[in-house]
Amino acid sequence: MVLYRKMTPEDVEAVHEIELASFPTPWTLDSFHYEMRENNFAYYIVAEDDDGKIIGFCGMWLVIDSAQITNVAVVETARGLGIGEGLMKEAMHIARTRNVDVMSLEVRVSNFVAQNLYRKLGFLDGGIRKGYYTDNQEDALVMWVNLNE
Repeated sequence: MVLYRKMTPEDVEAVHEIELASFPTPWTLDSFHYEMRENNFAYYIVAEDDDGKIIGFCGMWLVIDSAQITNVAVVETARGLGIGEGLMKEAMHIARTRNVDVMSLEVRVSNFVAQNLYRKLGFLDGGIRKGYYTDNQEDALVMWVNLNE
């Protein structure tokens, strides 16, 4: 069984390891420490397996009535098991409890697996951010969902 819970500062190193293994331009360890200690808008969720090992995480910024997903990642050995979906559902639930109306995110135009998950959760295509990703100037698809529907 997977436990979804709020991330703590003690989780930063494990989360950063997942980040490093998941993205071509990962956030720095300092970025995650900043998110936990100083960014009052940041809310992060981790997924733990039965052994208490962190196997995924999801971050978002909650600003007034909107939420921006910053990153979602799952360890390679746990991909395809619904962990990413569980993290997103938990993020959406937390956002609703904070009276958030709209949640948005950016995803690589080539990442069809993630796009399909987001569409399954009700996200709609909102537009394209040209050259958004700095590693290869790939475009980002902006997606959003109305959390009140």
